[in-house]
This record gives sequence, C-alpha cells and structure tokens, in this order.
Amino acid sequence: MTINRQDKSTSISTQLDSLIPASKISNLTQRMFVGAVSDNFDERIEQKIFHAEIVVDNAKVAAETKAYQKIPEILDFRDGDGNDTMQAEIERNYNQIKADVKQIVAEELKRIAEDPELQHLIKKE
Repeated sequence: MTINRQDKSTSISTQLDSLIPASKISNLTQRMFVGAVSDNFDERIEQKIFHAEIVVDNAKVAAETKAYQKIPEILDFRDGDGNDTMQAEIERNYNQIKADVKQIVAEELKRIAEDPELQHLIKKE
C-alpha cells in the first residue's frame, strides 16, 4: 500500500519468490528438510519457516526390509508361447464393456417403452 498526500494506492503482487533459496536447499545434507507454513486468522503461527532432520533407525529399517515378501503376480498376460497378450486382453475387455452397455441401454429403452407411466420419456420419430 502506498499513501501520499492526495491518494492511497494498493497493489497486489502474485509473484511468489522462494522463501528458502535453492542454494540453501541444495547444500542440505541427507535427512534434512526445510519448509514454510502459513497460518490463518484464528490460529497464528509464530515460527513459519523451519528446518528439521529426519532421524532414521537404520537397524530397524533393515530388519523390516528383510521381512518383506515378494508381491505375487495376480495376472500374467503371456500366452503358452510366451507372447505378451495384454493389449489384446484390454481390447477384449473394452469391447465386452461396450457390448454390455449397449445391452443395458436397449433393455432399459424397452422397459421404458412398455411402461405407460414412462413412455413419454422416449422421443417418438
């Protein structure tokens, strides 16, 4: 806001300059992070810019990683000869869904046409 003897002007800048320069972020060591938070009128935050360190228990993480199980393969898209059939399967599913929708629409149009209370919903040509 700028105020002089004759008038007052207000300008709003939408340029969002970085509060934490990229040079500072690039010099952080592993496990460090920085950030900025905003507050609202009801809940004021005194310290809006912060930096912290993530503390990792490497032994615990290693033990947990050893207990991981391989994710099972639910569906294989290879035929008996080892050819990848995924695209053909997707196409088949797509065509089946289209056919199912057409069938549902036809059945509903027939049902509406046969119902005296709903017949007015179908446009007669």
